[in-house]
Amino acid sequence: MKFPRRYLGFLAVLTAAAAICVLGAANHWAAAQIARTIRIIVPYAPGGTADIVARLMADQAGRSGGPTIVVENRPGAGGAVGTETVARAAPDGATLLVVSTPFLIDPLLRKLNYDPLKSFAPICNLVSAPTLIVVNSASPYRTLAELLDDAHAKPGQVTMASIGPGSSFQLGFEMLKRAAKVDMSFVPYPGNALALNAVLGQQVTSMFATLSNVSEYLKAGKLRALAVGNRARAEPLPGVPTIAESNYGDFDTDAWFGAFAPPPARRNPRSMKSSACSRRRCKTPRLKKSYRFRVCFRL
Repeated sequence: MKFPRRYLGFLAVLTAAAAICVLGAANHWAAAQIARTIRIIVPYAPGGTADIVARLMADQAGRSGGPTIVVENRPGAGGAVGTETVARAAPDGATLLVVSTPFLIDPLLRKLNYDPLKSFAPICNLVSAPTLIVVNSASPYRTLAELLDDAHAKPGQVTMASIGPGSSFQLGFEMLKRAAKVDMSFVPYPGNALALNAVLGQQVTSMFATLSNVSEYLKAGKLRALAVGNRARAEPLPGVPTIAESNYGDFDTDAWFGAFAPPPARRNPRSMKSSACSRRRCKTPRLKKSYRFRVCFRL
């Protein structure tokens, strides 16, 4: 199973484009304060995809002579702690939020002190990440069918780890359970790194994760990919079928990552124009030509 050698390099190219997107909007919101340090709050534990994207963005901003960007991980309550921090921040462009799918799922599951549609102004969609179901390489399972067959034979004993609760991976897990009509157990972890350690240590049967989180372990032969959670196969894993191809309907569990800020920016015509221009820059022919960075992310 081979991955392009310049994996991190392509992530850096992509994240540079994302930095243009975020900083272009921030420039207009806080022209008088742009010399200040900008905080990017990631409401999840270190080591996850959102954390990777935010830190690469900060690095690229520094290389391009932009303002200093500090990434702060504020996990807790499924992302609600860090997200609320940004909702209460001053709308001066100095505090940004990088989040993923649970940002929109959490308010449907519990009462929160913010509304994702009213408490934030969207800056841009940064990237989308292919998702995978993986097992330890020492596992006897070589296909998704084998995993699910064992789940049929041992109700409740086959486990699947991921971030949660309320993540897109938990929703994908429940969708798979229903489609396959099996009784499996979901094991939520507060961060991808902890879930990854659990599957590497064989404390859980499998893991639902983004390709970016498990790629190095697939390359090293420590994990085995059973199925892709998106409608299309992942480019660096052409031999791994999608869940839909395994006869489980129109299955699609995507993981998107976006940048947001406190809400007054939504009503600022200049910032909205800047954001639109920046999104166009993210998709210039020059960057699209380097589509190999779809190894782990899609613009």
